Amino acid sequence: MAKTNPRLKARLRRKQHIRKHISGTTDRPRMAVFRSSKHIYVQIIDDEQGITIAAASSLIPEIKNKAGDFEDKKAVAKEVGRIVAQRAREKGIDAVAFDRSGYLYHGRVRTLAEAAREVGLKF
Repeated sequence: MAKTNPRLKARLRRKQHIRKHISGTTDRPRMAVFRSSKHIYVQIIDDEQGITIAAASSLIPEIKNKAGDFEDKKAVAKEVGRIVAQRAREKGIDAVAFDRSGYLYHGRVRTLAEAAREVGLKF
């Protein structure tokens, strides 16, 4: 089935342009974000070895159990960013390459990135 939504096509075009230049290494893995209408997902990926080092999403139990405590999706994204940054720091990762996957840097994507920076992740 072809993806014909013009907004989706534009995002995928931006994503390809970004991925030509961003690649995760062992020293500086890639932090990839996926945003759906309800949830947000983030992974820290070492592209050289082809492994996911750390991951978090709005579906993990730490966030899902506190779903009523968040006022909006931006608050959830902030918590996801904080958790993935903590998990990365526990594994010895201090710096990442931020892959926004073609999403514009505002709203939930920006909130997630700023929360990860607050914990100490550099990008």
